[in-house]
Amino acid sequence: MLKSLRARLLAFLLAAIVLAGGVQAVVTYRTALKEADAIFDYHMQQMALSLRAGLPPSATVQGLGDGEQNFEFIVQVWSLDGRRIFESAEDALLPQLAVLGFTEVQARGTQYRVFSMQTRGQVIQVAQDLAPRRRMAGALAWRTVAPVALMAPLLMLVVGGVVGSALRPVARVRAQVAARQPDDLSPVSGEGLPEEVAPLVEELNLLFARVRSAFEAQQHFVADAAHELRSPLAALKLQVQGLRRAGDEAAREQAVQRLNAGIDRATRLVEQLLVLARQEAQATGGAAPAAVDLQALVREAVEEALPGARARRIDLGVAQADARVLPAHAEALRMLLRNLIDNALKYTPEGGQVDVSLQALPDGGARLAVQDSGPGLPPAERERVLDRFYRAPGSTPGGSGLGLAIVRAVAQWHGASLQLDEAPALGGLRVRVDLPG
Repeated sequence: MLKSLRARLLAFLLAAIVLAGGVQAVVTYRTALKEADAIFDYHMQQMALSLRAGLPPSATVQGLGDGEQNFEFIVQVWSLDGRRIFESAEDALLPQLAVLGFTEVQARGTQYRVFSMQTRGQVIQVAQDLAPRRRMAGALAWRTVAPVALMAPLLMLVVGGVVGSALRPVARVRAQVAARQPDDLSPVSGEGLPEEVAPLVEELNLLFARVRSAFEAQQHFVADAAHELRSPLAALKLQVQGLRRAGDEAAREQAVQRLNAGIDRATRLVEQLLVLARQEAQATGGAAPAAVDLQALVREAVEEALPGARARRIDLGVAQADARVLPAHAEALRMLLRNLIDNALKYTPEGGQVDVSLQALPDGGARLAVQDSGPGLPPAERERVLDRFYRAPGSTPGGSGLGLAIVRAVAQWHGASLQLDEAPALGGLRVRVDLPG
């Protein structure tokens, strides 16, 4: 099979030209032969008609001399009583009993086309040798076919030029892509491309944009991770040195506790970084959504967080849980709910309250909401806390500043809207996520 599009187009088009030219040549050749036969027959008929009154019924006219005889075209005239009164060539050997009209007979070792007609007093017979007649008809037919044979190669050259010109934009795009550096993900120029190729270049540019976004996210992630891990690791190093310098058991125990807290904070930070990286990788990969029972998902997330809430005597519960099934990514939504609930529990004082709700929206979507009775956030900080590693002033120590960043990444992946405002019933912070239907 031909792998080149140019070769395929040329092969198919040239084969079509050859086939069409061949069929046209055959049809033209056969038509020309029939028309030539019709013309020759017409001439024979007109010659016979012209002799109807040209000879007296009783006259006997001798033929030409031996050197002047032409057996390719013979004229004979017979009287009604069977006497030959005229012949254009002696010893023509044509049958005396003629069949009126056109017929073909054998004479003199060849085949003749004969036209016979009867007048009032005579029978006129005009015969033509078919061999020279067919040669002349063939020559006429070939002269008719010759233009077709000459035009086929010219048409092939034109088709080759048109195909090459049509594929030149594709070759230009290929050259642009081939000449790029590995880190060059700028859009490919689609100027002058045909309609069949332009969508391919558009999709290629969209792919470049997605890859560029993934690279930028990876670079930002690496830079942020390096920056944020530097402080916990330095703190761990200082705590190890403090443990070594501890002079008594109480100082040593305090240093161990600080070291454990630092390790927990670093572990939490690494876990959040990995979660964020995995979430961004899934969003870039474009995994297919599946039907998710949001009501069951909300109840599972609350049950998972209940032990931590009971340890701090926080009233954690489901305020509303409408039934709703939506196409989504179950693990990503579970991660979103876990981070929202953990964040609410972290900033809610002991004895406080955290409510989780699932509301079915009229447009077929759903609203996930988590509100708490904590200190809340001032309006100026509600947008900034969605950034990576940003922690509002007065935040509880030990956080990584990635919880709400993960929530925003999951919401963006699902095309959902994310809103932070004041909890109307509990007075703290309320986070709402509106999932589209």
